[in-house]
Amino acid sequence: MTTGITHPQLDQTGQDLLFGGAHSIRQFSDEPVARDVLERAWELAKWPPTAWNSQPMRVIHVTSREGKARLLPLVDERNRAKVEQAPVTSILVSDYNYHHDLPELFPRAEGLREMLDEGPAGLRIKHAHFNATLQAGYFMLAARAVGLSVGPMAGFDTEAVTEEFLDPDTMHALVLVNLGYPASDAAVSRLPRLPEDRVVTWV
Repeated sequence: MTTGITHPQLDQTGQDLLFGGAHSIRQFSDEPVARDVLERAWELAKWPPTAWNSQPMRVIHVTSREGKARLLPLVDERNRAKVEQAPVTSILVSDYNYHHDLPELFPRAEGLREMLDEGPAGLRIKHAHFNATLQAGYFMLAARAVGLSVGPMAGFDTEAVTEEFLDPDTMHALVLVNLGYPASDAAVSRLPRLPEDRVVTWV
């Protein structure tokens, strides 16, 4: 039985932009990324769901020469050239104090902020990391949707970056994401992906 309700979907171009053509960019051109492009990316990234609508991810866009000088020594040596070349390196952050905003973001659950304040800190931190990680994925898709190329990296000293750019008592760096436009020689061969029958189980 069909309901007659239509279900919008991206056309093939949109699907390829976000998924089929997605790969990490390691070499960027010197074309700058305008601030409004980054703002449009966030306007998209903020909408997908998180538990309790908690939205614990924060973003630091490192674009200045001074900011890069602070960040580069904290990045693994093999990744420094990529960070130095990228017009933008975004530090995606987990905010442990996300629950302070819950009365505004999730008003139907009265007392939730107080419960998290009084409960084990580990529970709040675990929740923050999980949902901020979800948002990191949304953010990278949003960046691609506004025309940016994306190069996520885990190869950095998370504790040192947290100490340098954040309040380590309330936040923690999760991932670095280089953003910009690809250099002319940035194309790489598509590496294989696992087929469905090796990944998906039907029960």
